[in-house]
Amino acid sequence: MTPIQQWHATRTLRLVLQTVRDMLVSMGPLLLLGGGLLVAAYWWLDPQPPRQVRLATGPSGSAYANFGEGYARALAREGIRVELIASEGAQDDLGHLRAGTADVGFVRGGMADPVADTESGIVSLGSLFYEPIWIFYRRDLPIARRQTGGELQRLGQLRGLRVSVDQDGSGVPQIVEKLLTLNGLKPTDLQLSNLPPDAAGAALREGRIDAAVLISAPQSSLIRTLLRDPAMALMAFEQNEAYSRHLPFLSMVTLPRGVVDLASDLPRHDVPLLATTTALLAREQTHPALRQLFAQAALGQHSQAGWFNGARDFPNTRTSELPVSAEGDRAINGTPPGWARYLPFWAGNLLERMWLVVGGLLVLMLPLSRVVPPLYTFRVRSRVFRWYARLREVEAKLETGTGEREALLDELDELDRVTHRIAVPLSYAEELYALRNNIYAVRKRLLAQRGRRVDGELEGPSG
Repeated sequence: MTPIQQWHATRTLRLVLQTVRDMLVSMGPLLLLGGGLLVAAYWWLDPQPPRQVRLATGPSGSAYANFGEGYARALAREGIRVELIASEGAQDDLGHLRAGTADVGFVRGGMADPVADTESGIVSLGSLFYEPIWIFYRRDLPIARRQTGGELQRLGQLRGLRVSVDQDGSGVPQIVEKLLTLNGLKPTDLQLSNLPPDAAGAALREGRIDAAVLISAPQSSLIRTLLRDPAMALMAFEQNEAYSRHLPFLSMVTLPRGVVDLASDLPRHDVPLLATTTALLAREQTHPALRQLFAQAALGQHSQAGWFNGARDFPNTRTSELPVSAEGDRAINGTPPGWARYLPFWAGNLLERMWLVVGGLLVLMLPLSRVVPPLYTFRVRSRVFRWYARLREVEAKLETGTGEREALLDELDELDRVTHRIAVPLSYAEELYALRNNIYAVRKRLLAQRGRRVDGELEGPSG
């Protein structure tokens, strides 16, 4: 590279860097304002969720506990740790939500108070699955042997028997009491006990109790074990439609023939049952992004076909007793935004919760951005115009005759050297060349007024 090419390259680079700096300085006030508003909006909206959330599940080995582990694995993929809070069941889960000791929990239909719980800020993320009312009894009971086909079909046939109705925190005793009332029975008409599910199953097999009432999803290992036990029988609710009319939170379901074990033809006939619908409830104080993650995880956990439902019947928002949150409704009934397929959750969540703010800032900044070109123009031209003050001082000394000729010439020479180091975009070169011409004109006047003769051609403006 020749010296001239190197000089041009250096000057071009210097001009580019100077232009970038001028643009940044000109846009500085606008960037500071926009950045300040964006930080304030981020602090106010708090778009990123906490890294830990508490989920109230059921007793160890229950369907709730198994589902809770699935949710924990799903959220762990997004960097969220789920603390699983073991409980006695749905009623206990609801108590945790009301007390604020859990953020999310499994609660079956008939447990929540639609008015009080809504006012206290508990919302639904969607209904997840059916939980049938399973009444298992021993086949060798005398009353069962006296029935046609050797099977019990009505709650009244349990009168006087030893029956476990699960723990108080499960919510099962409250539902059983409503069922007994519809049949004209009092709790004292049965020998009731409140054994946990596993203990009730063991007591039933050992003959220490005659029947056990369980409410659980069929994924429970205890339910599947009892269904396969030849010593146990499942009571059918032949009047399930009448029950569902009296207690709207109950649904009619049927355990299809052979669904438990096709090879063994279990059960050997369709069994009409009653079922509650379990929902995933959350507190309104739970971060919206966490509610969205749980609702999305519910799609993966509960959308498959099951013993009592077809594919995509769950999760749904049709059977929720409490208002469904916007996150649950969007995850279940809406269409995921396009960016959700390409962005990680944290980025998609940030974009989803901040795009309105960003759009509003753009609308606000567009009118304010009109000040940027004048500021840029002023900054570039000021690099040229500020030297007119010194040139005017030289000219004033020339007019009043107060300056020494050589000193004034030296000052003009210094001004000329300074102007050769000024770098401006080509669109502003006219002001720079005008300054150089004015310096030359003042020098020419100074030489003419002092009578100094210039031999040969006067030095013109360089550059």
